[in-house]
This record gives sequence, structure tokens and C-alpha cells, in this order.
Amino acid sequence: MAQRKLTMRKIKEILRLKWSLGLSERQVGASLKIAHSTVGEYVKRAERAGLDWSQAENMPEMALKDRLFPAKKADPAARPQPDWQQIEVELQGRSVTRMLLWQEYIAEHPDGYGYSQFCEHYRRWGKTQEKPVLRIPKKMGEEAQVDYAGQTMSIIDPKSGEITQVQIFVGVLTASGLIYAEGHLSQSLPNWVRAHVRMFDFFGGTPRILRPDNLKAGVTKPNFYEPDLNPTYHELSVHYGVAVIPARVVKPRDKGLGENAVLQVERWVIAPLRKERFFSLHDLNQAIQHRLTWLNERERTNKAHSRRTVFEQQEKSTLQPLPAYPFDYLEVKQAKVHIDYHVSFEKHNYSVPHKYTRQTVLIRASERLVEIYHQNQRIACHMRSNRLGYTTEKEHMPANHRWYLDWTPQRFTRWAQQIGPNTESLITAALESRRHPEQAYRTCLGILQLADPNVLEAACKLALKRGVYSYRAIKHLIETKKDVLEIESQPETVVHEHIRGQEYYT
Repeated sequence: MAQRKLTMRKIKEILRLKWSLGLSERQVGASLKIAHSTVGEYVKRAERAGLDWSQAENMPEMALKDRLFPAKKADPAARPQPDWQQIEVELQGRSVTRMLLWQEYIAEHPDGYGYSQFCEHYRRWGKTQEKPVLRIPKKMGEEAQVDYAGQTMSIIDPKSGEITQVQIFVGVLTASGLIYAEGHLSQSLPNWVRAHVRMFDFFGGTPRILRPDNLKAGVTKPNFYEPDLNPTYHELSVHYGVAVIPARVVKPRDKGLGENAVLQVERWVIAPLRKERFFSLHDLNQAIQHRLTWLNERERTNKAHSRRTVFEQQEKSTLQPLPAYPFDYLEVKQAKVHIDYHVSFEKHNYSVPHKYTRQTVLIRASERLVEIYHQNQRIACHMRSNRLGYTTEKEHMPANHRWYLDWTPQRFTRWAQQIGPNTESLITAALESRRHPEQAYRTCLGILQLADPNVLEAACKLALKRGVYSYRAIKHLIETKKDVLEIESQPETVVHEHIRGQEYYT
């Protein structure tokens, strides 16, 4: 109704002009710039309420409103109201929907609300239950909020074509809104910790408070009063001098800016890259950083400065300085050295000096290195590998193993060249006679060690004529044709007409 648009102060002025000053309804309307019919409506309401000016003059505005606009009495024929508090509790149950609760309600009250009105009344009731929200002003350099995005990205294995889902870590400084993001293969503790290290490097400093969600990599046991932090996460906070204050369970408003940062990353980083194909985590993170640069440097819709500008001008100088060296997450594991002088760590095998075979050692693995200790002494260090297989240092091998690994076709032919062309030809033929050259290594080794180089050269010449290349054949020739081979192995005598032979003296 039109009269409800007037304030109680103006309504009270209508009554004063009409009853106290005795003006006509048209005069009152002209004075207050309202229709005279509206004046008449309010005067009639006051008369029906049994009021006169002596009563209305000192009456508080709310009391006057209650007299002029009394609440309607409940209609005895009104539709039955559901127990909205119980409805709220029921909706917390798994697979319970509003449609199911409405069907139960209408089965009990056939004359009750239709489904749309049921939902509308529930929504109105919910608004009356909302508690006031405390808006805490954010100080520069005070807090960063961290979480994982709900959406994932993917990378493709270029060899197998297998698709792997990638988790997206998001961190934000709550004052300037500067956002950091990167991709992980899992929400594991090592990835969680190392992401914080890189985030602090990205910010160029650390805030005083770190507010994570209650995922297990950060919080071992959620509790409103004393949440238990993961020990490694606690070490990280001590190293960087920050206080970790986890958000309360199922209280997204505790980390509202973090939730908004996740939304911004999903809209402006993940969505624009959804059609691109990535074949490694490194390539994916490079693309994320490129989009992140754009997101932090774009002007916001309210014409405010970009996140990067606010950070550089106001928040950067308020951050705590980074420590002298970054926090290095180490995975520590005891292992027994296998008989092949290797230890296994995350399905990859790393060598140690062979004298430690069957000994118990301690593995300390960082993001890039795997160090192996025995009795607090480092005995090996390798680059960390994420693939199946072996990493072996030759210095760790026994001498006979190193010698065997040094065997190559080229090594045998070079050795044979030093003896003579026939030996080289025979060794080459022996290597080529096998499907795999490695199958002839022992044969070649045996032949080259059979006899004096000159005798061996002669034996190889004879073997080549007969078309035999085996160790047993060469050995048999040397044993049975020894006299012939020794003669053939003698250097040829140079005959000259001016030189007298032994016949001259007989």
C-alpha cells in the first residue's frame, strides 16, 4: 500500500497538522507534498485505532506504528508450517534432498505448501537464522591463506598416452591479494611443504600468519581449540618464523580470501588453459606462471590497482625477510643394501660402494638429491630420479664388474689390432657371428689370451683359412700345429746377393 512508503515521522506530522492545527486534508497534502487521499487514509487509520493527538503526540514511533498497522492475526485455516529447524538438520544427512523432505511433509499434511513455496519459505527462514559476520580488517604483511583448488588439470605421458590429474596449490596474501599457484601430482606432504617454500620465494618474504585448510598434509588432527600440526609443517613454520592458524572445520569464511583466490585461479588460470595439452608437469607449471602473471597484473573491475601494484607499493616492505637458506624437506628412510650394492627408494635403485653390501644404511632424500649414510658418514650421493630403474656409479662397483662393463666390441678389436691383421679379422668375424656381440665377449677374451702374439697371429691366419672362429678351435690349432705355427711366426729372412749364406763355409 502507498501509505506504507511514508516514514513514521511524516505520518506523525500528518496527524499534527490535521488534529492540532485543524488543517484540511488538501492543505496537509499540499504542505507535505503528498496526495490528500493518502492523508485521509492515515487519519482514518488513527481514528480506527482510537487515537487522538494528545495520545499520538508523545507516543514513540514504533508504538505508533504498531497501533496504526497491527499485525494480522493468524488465520486458523493457514497451511501447516514445517519444522524448519528439523528440516535444516535433516538436510545434513547424506543423499537427503529438499524434494525428499517435501514429499514426506506433504504426505503428512496434504493441504500443505507446494514444492516451490516449501523451498521459498525455507529460504526465508534461513535468512532469519544467519549470524552476523565479523569483518576483520587485514593488515599489510600479516596473513597468507593456502589451499588446493577444487578443479584439477592434466598432463599426458608422451610415451604411453596415459593422462594424470594434477592438483593445483593456491596461496594468497590477504592484504594485497597477490596470488601464487602451481601444480602437483598429488596433495602429499612433500609437495605441500615444497609449495610453501616456492610461494615464500615468490612473495620475497613471509607473512606473520599462515592459515591453511585442514588437509592432512598440514593438520594431523583438526580441533577448534588446539589443532595438531603435522610435525614437518611445524618445522617449516619455525624455520620461516610464521604462526600457523588453521581455519575451523567447515568454516569457509575463516579463509574467505583464500576461497576467492581459488575461484580467481579457476576462472583465469585453469579455464583459459583447459584446451591446451601438456606433456610434463614442468610445461604445465610454466603455463600456470604465465597466466598468473597476467592475473596479478590486471586492473580489477572496481578500477582499483592491480594486485601486483598494491603488493609492490604497500605490502612487500612489511613482509618478514626470508631466512638465509630455504627449508629443505627431507624424506628419511632406513634401508638394507642389496647384494647388487644398490638400495631402493621409491622404486628406483641407487648404488653405494660395494663393501657396504648387506649393511643397513640411512637414506636422506631431498627434492633433487638422494644421499646415503652409513654410521653418520655419507657414502653416496645421486640425483633423484622419479623413474623405475638403476642409477649406478662405476666407482661403487668391484674391479671385476667395472672391467666387465668396460667390454665393448671396439675394445676387443683395438686389442686385436695390436697383435696383427689376422687376429683383428678373426675377432671381428667372431663378434659378427653372434646375434648379439655381447655373446662373443668371453670367446674373444679367451682367444686374445691364448698364446704369444706372434703364435696367435699365425694361428688366426690358419683359422681364417679354415673358416673357424671359436675359442676351442683356435686353442686346438695352437696345441696340434705348434711347430708349424712357430715357424710361420718367425720373421722372414731377407735374402741379398751380396750376403754369403751358411753353405759358403761348408
